Amino acid sequence: MAEAQGKIRSGYVRPLDLKHGCVDLTHGSGGRSMVQLISELFARHLGNEYLGQGNDGAVLPAPTINGRAGRLVMSTDSHVVSPLFFPGGDIGCLSVHGTVNDVAVMGATPLYLAAGFVLEEGFPLADLARIVESMAHAAREAGVPVVTGDTKVVERGKGDGVFITTTGVGVLPDGLELGGSLARPGDVILVSGSLGDHGVAIMSKRENLSFDAPIESDTAALNGLIAAMLATGAGLRCLRDPTRGGLAATLNEIAGQSGVGMMLYEKAIPVKPVVSAACEFLGLDPLYVANEGKLIAICSALDAELVLNAMRAHPLGREACFIGDVIADDHHFVQLTTAFGGRRIVDWLAGDQLPRIC
Repeated sequence: MAEAQGKIRSGYVRPLDLKHGCVDLTHGSGGRSMVQLISELFARHLGNEYLGQGNDGAVLPAPTINGRAGRLVMSTDSHVVSPLFFPGGDIGCLSVHGTVNDVAVMGATPLYLAAGFVLEEGFPLADLARIVESMAHAAREAGVPVVTGDTKVVERGKGDGVFITTTGVGVLPDGLELGGSLARPGDVILVSGSLGDHGVAIMSKRENLSFDAPIESDTAALNGLIAAMLATGAGLRCLRDPTRGGLAATLNEIAGQSGVGMMLYEKAIPVKPVVSAACEFLGLDPLYVANEGKLIAICSALDAELVLNAMRAHPLGREACFIGDVIADDHHFVQLTTAFGGRRIVDWLAGDQLPRIC
């Protein structure tokens, strides 16, 4: 995106018609139309001192945390959600939240984002403006600016409106290690709030379903909540945001990485009644449904109360609770003690029960 700024030297270009206009192939051609789209839409909403450098990349200051040099953390994510607009959010804010969270769960402070847009010919400029504005708002709220980017346009029928890829960079202080291989038997499993909201919001919009109570996506940037948890100095082992595959996939992944088992308690797992009812109606298991504004924390049992108190003191962690234990298990199974006192294996999802939810 930044490489094109400032290249218009002469000639009149009609202002973008953000109300009735559409993306066309010239917006990705490298000429005046592309520069205009970048300057009048992307740079207008996402602009900052780094994006404004106008070069092929952004020159950034050396990363530090609390005045000391740290290690870089980098993550990238492509967003192909359908529909593009859904209750509680859209692909714009989702693209910011998803990548900010992937950096933050590593224990890093997210610093910068890069954004790549693939636009389909004929996509309404009004919808694109709405997406970019949402993205800019999410970046400001998270305190993580978009510092460089790129825009491409594909022929009509070769895309699906807009795809967004975001890459995030953060700084991790020396001495802090969080990861999926660090869970140990005796640790506890915490979750920051109710599960399944995002996936069910997407599916209800996609299928034009309505329920007695509104279901909205939980999409949110979790870096503030995570910073509060880290500030306690508690023995955190691993943080994850349970997106695709939900709680079940995330815990199976950690169990395999750490060589442990997990025991969950169904009665303790928070799922809103309306989400539970929607999942039953749609034939979904909320344990496998995606979330975009929740996190899973595995920590020492001795520090569980300390971590929970910090989570509950933050707006995004008010419903935080204990949901299970890490146990010794050579098979690395994730198990669930049901509400009726039985047990079942919570295995990997065999297929994709909710495609294109992020």
